[in-house]
Amino acid sequence: MPVTRSSRRTTHPVAERWRWAVAGLLALTSVVTAVVLHVRHPDALVTLLPSTDMRELHVDFDTFWHSAVALTQGADIYGTPAKLHNLNPPLLTVLLTPFAGLDALTAYRIFAVLTLLMVLGAVLAMGVELRLRPWVTGAVLVTVLASSPLHGTLVLGQIYPVLLVGLVAGWIAERRGRPVLAAVLYGITVALKPSLGPLLLLPAVQRRWLPVRAGFAAAAGATLLGVLVAGPASGLGWLKIAFSEPVPDTVDNASLPGLAVRFGVPAVLGMAAGAAVLIGTLVWCGRHRDRIDPAGTAPFAVLAAALLCSPISWHNYLMLLWPGILVLITLGRGPAATGALAVTVIPVSWNADWPPEGLVAGLGRSLYCAILLGYWVALLSAAPRAAAVPPSRPPVDVPSREPREPRGAVAVGD
Repeated sequence: MPVTRSSRRTTHPVAERWRWAVAGLLALTSVVTAVVLHVRHPDALVTLLPSTDMRELHVDFDTFWHSAVALTQGADIYGTPAKLHNLNPPLLTVLLTPFAGLDALTAYRIFAVLTLLMVLGAVLAMGVELRLRPWVTGAVLVTVLASSPLHGTLVLGQIYPVLLVGLVAGWIAERRGRPVLAAVLYGITVALKPSLGPLLLLPAVQRRWLPVRAGFAAAAGATLLGVLVAGPASGLGWLKIAFSEPVPDTVDNASLPGLAVRFGVPAVLGMAAGAAVLIGTLVWCGRHRDRIDPAGTAPFAVLAAALLCSPISWHNYLMLLWPGILVLITLGRGPAATGALAVTVIPVSWNADWPPEGLVAGLGRSLYCAILLGYWVALLSAAPRAAAVPPSRPPVDVPSREPREPRGAVAVGD
């Protein structure tokens, strides 16, 4: 893949060898840990996919399905017999309405297939857009197929692949010189999952006002559409649930508020720490706006900060950051990308053998938070760099402020 020479990281060969050694050790440790845990706990998530237990295992999709059925019957989409509360805005229920005509299990199985196709399609689209070598894309796909976030998403029936598609589409539009279209796609994605809203602030701190207006208008319009279709009461019902849901004290909540609760600290302190990370990230991007490429890792660094700040950030959210990790490869940060992808194969059974209480147990059960923090650091540190491959034409929505560099001839994946 041709890239600009200035976009790749120039390091001393010895230092680079050390980085690859650390990445290789981390990858080996992750794989060995996964194998040991699968032997100790053979009931891995992926083995639960054939189960017919919608209420206990495929519980997220069961919640969405009940809301969709309620919508078609003119009932309250947030007052269903599902086990969990639906924490998502009405727009998601509107989007999933076609599944209401099927029984819950059939609908889940179709959605699971679509989920797998969306994730693999998004990774392939990134590989094609970044012009990664086939073996690199293949290795990424194998890792994704073996990853805990994908397994958990498939079993529970979560919507993260839908969000992933929206983020990848927006990023590719930005990369191809369509910042307004990118902002619209990001806005629609945020309307489906408002906790990703800080993403819309990135063009604001970069003083790109047309994408700012487009992003917020798209988010507001899509949200309003969902409320109008589901009924005005649905908007109020969602707000009531969203603001009353406590920070869950579960090991797969990777956010800083979740970390605080895990160690017996008030959740508000964790939220304050998360807010500091998020605000600091945006301020830093603003101060370096002339060096920040919106088609680089910056959007995903902001997303990582938003997930750290959110009261609920399940480990499965990590897949939303994978596109940014692939960008690292084109920036000469292959070791960081290798380590970031490798740790995803550690299954959720990691949390099964820790004692219920104590400092050591708390640290061990905070692995997912540590991984999310690592993603944030890796993505943010790579943000002030040139684009891996400059667009073939200047932006058509917003005039380019700086000339693009000519393409070089360095291959990615060597």
